[in-house]
Amino acid sequence: MKKLILSSAVALIMGSGLTPPVMADTHVNPFLSEYTNKYKIPPFEDIKISDFIPAIKAGIEEQKGNMFAITANRATPDFENTILPLENLSPILDRVSSVFYHYDSALSTEEFATMADEAIPLLNEASNQLNLNEQLFQKIKYVYDNRDKQGLNAVQKRVVEKYYKEFVERGAALPADKKEQLVKVNDELSKLFIQYNKNLLNATNSFFITVYDKEDLSGLPESSIAQAAEEAKARGLDGLWVFTLHGPSRLPVLQNADNRGLREAIYKGYTNLASYGDCNNYPVIEKIVKLRAEKAKIMGFDNFAQMMTSRVMAKTPEAATNLLLQVFEPAVKRSHEEVADMQAIVDAENGGFKIAPWDYYYYAGKVKKQKYDLDESEVRPYFSLDNVLKGLFGAAEKLYGIKMIPMPDAPKYMNEVNVYEVVDSKTGEHVAVFMTDYFPRASKRQGAWMEQIQSCGLYEDGNRRPIVYNVGNFTRPAGDAPALLTIDEVETTFHEFGHALQGILSRAPYRSIAGTNVDRDYVELCSQINEHWAFEPEVLKTYARHYKTGEIIPDELIKKLQESSKFNQGFVTTELAGAALLDLEWGKIDGNGIDVPSFEAQVTKKIGMPEEITYRYRSPYFKHIFGDDGYASGYYTYLWAQVLEADAWELFKEKGIFDKKTAASFKKNILESGDTEDPMVLFKRFRGHEPDAKALLRLRGFEK
Repeated sequence: MKKLILSSAVALIMGSGLTPPVMADTHVNPFLSEYTNKYKIPPFEDIKISDFIPAIKAGIEEQKGNMFAITANRATPDFENTILPLENLSPILDRVSSVFYHYDSALSTEEFATMADEAIPLLNEASNQLNLNEQLFQKIKYVYDNRDKQGLNAVQKRVVEKYYKEFVERGAALPADKKEQLVKVNDELSKLFIQYNKNLLNATNSFFITVYDKEDLSGLPESSIAQAAEEAKARGLDGLWVFTLHGPSRLPVLQNADNRGLREAIYKGYTNLASYGDCNNYPVIEKIVKLRAEKAKIMGFDNFAQMMTSRVMAKTPEAATNLLLQVFEPAVKRSHEEVADMQAIVDAENGGFKIAPWDYYYYAGKVKKQKYDLDESEVRPYFSLDNVLKGLFGAAEKLYGIKMIPMPDAPKYMNEVNVYEVVDSKTGEHVAVFMTDYFPRASKRQGAWMEQIQSCGLYEDGNRRPIVYNVGNFTRPAGDAPALLTIDEVETTFHEFGHALQGILSRAPYRSIAGTNVDRDYVELCSQINEHWAFEPEVLKTYARHYKTGEIIPDELIKKLQESSKFNQGFVTTELAGAALLDLEWGKIDGNGIDVPSFEAQVTKKIGMPEEITYRYRSPYFKHIFGDDGYASGYYTYLWAQVLEADAWELFKEKGIFDKKTAASFKKNILESGDTEDPMVLFKRFRGHEPDAKALLRLRGFEK
């Protein structure tokens, strides 16, 4: 009845020639004030794309005002009046940028991407205003120079040293003319990173292969076929099958398709990603390499690799290369043995061809079946995502005393996101908020990652606990089956949760040294060691249940998983170490007259990369090193950290994988500590000695 009266009233106004009243816009930009919910979770349902730019601009003004307050203070610079204010320089900018960068990777819709083109230069401006502020740097330098005279504790001294070091690394100590040059280079690089990422996302989403004959699907698991049929239907191709370059679609083809032509097509589609047409990243890479070389020169280094490695544990490109070669050479040797085993099967089947890169996954599976009688299709039914998460959370509770409580009413940016409160399993005390987003979509970049929307530490309103999320691109549910993960996806789930644990459990008192705010070549320790619990028999029996029958994974299958754990390590290590060596080589050149494919070929020849194996990422889709500066001249850190991880895992294996004393020590010295002390000191305190590089060779089965 009310609806009818309202309609009549509107009709009366319109018919009379009167102007209807304009309804006031009651939307309030959520970034401009503190979030009101209990744990300060961003109110995603209230956030509009139109909120970002005004909030970024407001945050920049807030930052300017607070920087002025620091520099205008006439008191002698100290920790309280100079360093602590930097921890919370702009709460508005903190709020908007944490959501912005998350959306940029996980929810980059067309509307968001258009806005981001305007937002990123503004965020770069904010960064330059902070990092190159001469008056502010002189205040920081004074505190740094006098840190031993100001009564600071060891952690506060480390915070001071970190701020000083980071400001120097970002150009604060440069003369004015060099600063001006650096700003120009950084601005150009940021635009190129945007273009690179946009090209990569568009190239990934635009490539697909349509299969018309069901016989060409021979060998593929039913879940993969069903997924391809659903993809085809979504594209208006009912009755056909469509495969894309997203991992859950691409990898099953490479691993299982009997049709060699189909494998070759998907392989070449992937390895030529963003290499042609409107999405070609070659010209973008050439410009990035030149600008990075110029940036290194401005900063006083011979090359970009030298600049980047000087900031972490490795210290020099030579040290990083030396570590890589210690692993790469035995890995290549093992890969030759693996290829020989594959070629023997091809020859026995009268295949009449030589193993090519698109054959590697497929024939590796056949060798694995032959040697260990293990077929991944036997195992996947035991790895439903829900069950894997039960095992993941159960292991964390047993090791570190935390429990995950679902928060169904918590804010989320998509329905398929899950939110948990992390609590102390004994006291019920709040520890953190953890969010998951596990399935692929067109607006999400490939891969898997962890980030902190909020780290622990001291904020303007007191101490806060972290808000951490894991993102993945795992196999979606298909047909009547739930999301059944591959062995690799199970491992990735545990890996990213290892990163999350470092954020969740952090007890560092200041934000700048909390959680994963540690050296790049140390940060992968927590993630990589956590992978080991995934396939330990004791853990498997807690979560690996058949999705149809509820049967616990049989001992026979567990035994096969254990026996095959070192299988194909030649390939895995070679493609990773090869990519890391390629990355370092990119950082050593000035980029003049460079041709990307030719340079890659030169590096391939120089390091002796086997022809059957491609770099884990070729340059046009090597987002780690060309999508931003995060892992640039630093991809080697995965292997560097694997040395730490392998050595640490040997202690768990020696004492027991759930040994309370070992777990408590790892929690205290590694997971909780953040960057409160030098990472080598923390590692030695846990392990009892410096990292043993041989531990990695033993773990990979390259050495006894």
